[in-house]
Amino acid sequence: MKATFTQQEILLITNNRFSQREWAEKNVEDKNRLSSTEQLEEACWNGLLAEMLPELFEKNTERNKLFLWHIRHCKSFLEIELGECEAAIESKLSIDPYLFFPGLMLS
Repeated sequence: MKATFTQQEILLITNNRFSQREWAEKNVEDKNRLSSTEQLEEACWNGLLAEMLPELFEKNTERNKLFLWHIRHCKSFLEIELGECEAAIESKLSIDPYLFFPGLMLS
């Protein structure tokens, strides 16, 4: 029997007001050198993702803890991969348009 585990993908659009907020820590000297997308990515790596999007991280004791494994820069969004363990995402189950659109073209 194949083991099952939880994976979650989040796409954060980078050309809107939400992503333009200042997410970097206030006392970071090189804050001005980071783009708004880089600040958003840094905030995610620093654990602020649950604060930014609390509706995606409802407190549920039965649910397994998800860890941030990867953040990928795309043209107009950041793709965030969360999971119980690191695993490749199946393209046909992904919300990343770069992964599932090519599969739609072949069908």
